[in-house]
Amino acid sequence: MTIIYTYICTMNSILKASIATLEKSKSLLNALTDEQLADRSVAPYYSCVGSHLRHVLDFYDCVLNDINKNTVDLTIRTRDERIATECQYATQNVDRIIDKIKSLDTIDLSKKTIVIDDLGLGSIKIEYTLSALFAQMAIHATHHYAMISYILANLGIKIKDTSFGYNATSPINTPEKAS
Repeated sequence: MTIIYTYICTMNSILKASIATLEKSKSLLNALTDEQLADRSVAPYYSCVGSHLRHVLDFYDCVLNDINKNTVDLTIRTRDERIATECQYATQNVDRIIDKIKSLDTIDLSKKTIVIDDLGLGSIKIEYTLSALFAQMAIHATHHYAMISYILANLGIKIKDTSFGYNATSPINTPEKAS
């Protein structure tokens, strides 16, 4: 009985981690103007904070829209540009996705699903468990948050969350540690 209880707690913690990760998006959006969200002036990629956020939400949408099917296609994304340019609209979409994740409290995250993706050499199919897929999405989001942090630093924008863009297991570097 203890093993099953531990397994369920671990599975629920994966969903909680996704929610906590997405909550960081809301604190970011609350600190930005629409102009800052859409600013594409930072080299070398000239992407904006909003495009990274939109990309993260696209992946969550792909999974959540197909979660009751046996296949999730990560190559079919909506790419809603309003998310990349309007803070209030982006926040509404973050809330919508968080609400969908919260509704999954009884889902079997050990269920296997086929994920279709393109890793640069064409479409492939990969077998995942839903728990592995949610863990990957949280890590993927954190990776994009790191890129967002780079953009913010180059725009001279500071946000209150000093852990934004850092993996939970990574030390947070400071200028004092760098010298």
